[in-house]
Amino acid sequence: MLGAVGAGDIGTLFPDTDAANEGKDSIVMLEAAIAELALRGWRVGNVDVTVVAERPKVGPHRAAMQERLARALRVAPSEVGIKGKTNEQMGFVGRGEGIAVMAVALVERTR
Repeated sequence: MLGAVGAGDIGTLFPDTDAANEGKDSIVMLEAAIAELALRGWRVGNVDVTVVAERPKVGPHRAAMQERLARALRVAPSEVGIKGKTNEQMGFVGRGEGIAVMAVALVERTR
């Protein structure tokens, strides 16, 4: 989202060279990114998120994830799509060594 409005990336706001950012809650970083968008005259319209993991299954957590992301993004939960997929036991995700996430967001000018 930051890149889409010419505001760099999350590392611009939270450089990995700053020890204060180690272990920082990703929701805090997301909220800061949304605040930066607002300062520049933009807002999130909607997002579509795909979580690729063998476990945990996304389904039982989908509603809570939508609610939390919606609050951080300043949108309605209905504007946050979340899907879960497996990697069919292939690669590091398939072996359960990690999780991958892909997201697409629509940003809209507010002024």
